[in-house]
Amino acid sequence: MRAKTGSDRYGSALIFLHWLMLLLIVAVYACIELRVLYPKGSDIREALKTWHFMLGLAIFALVWLRLIARYLGTAPAILPPPPRWQLLVAHTTEIAIYVFMIVMPLLGWLILSSENEPVPFFGLRLPALIGENETLAKQFEELHETIGNVGYFLIGVHAVGALAHHYLHHDNTLVRMLPSRPRE
Repeated sequence: MRAKTGSDRYGSALIFLHWLMLLLIVAVYACIELRVLYPKGSDIREALKTWHFMLGLAIFALVWLRLIARYLGTAPAILPPPPRWQLLVAHTTEIAIYVFMIVMPLLGWLILSSENEPVPFFGLRLPALIGENETLAKQFEELHETIGNVGYFLIGVHAVGALAHHYLHHDNTLVRMLPSRPRE
């Protein structure tokens, strides 16, 4: 995967990471939302919680690769150029999504640590970040849930913005992040 880009699309590394991370975020949300369909303590409910933790930590690991790929690559120009206020909204939303992808897994890790629970990561057990503290655990959980709800909004704004640029403004904003089609 290359980090550099041609003139009309992001590099293949960024495109791959963008769509992979979207799938992981959807899976993280699905795991935590679907768990309530099963009785507390049931194997499937516990498995969904474990997958929620592990996939969230995978996002935490991948976001750093994505930031490096973003730093090493160049952003292709949006054509025709949007108004300055739209760029400001887009950049603010993008920064908020990156912060979301860093803060949410860290909060999850802090929750498990402060509850003195194991921190699973695909067969590994990650170290606790802090010692057991029930008060902090409850605060981290509330913050994690609140930011999780904000995450739905951020992802929605991002998706609606990309679709609006494509279908209403008729620019190349969305196309820049789509995989290129093989030439026939």
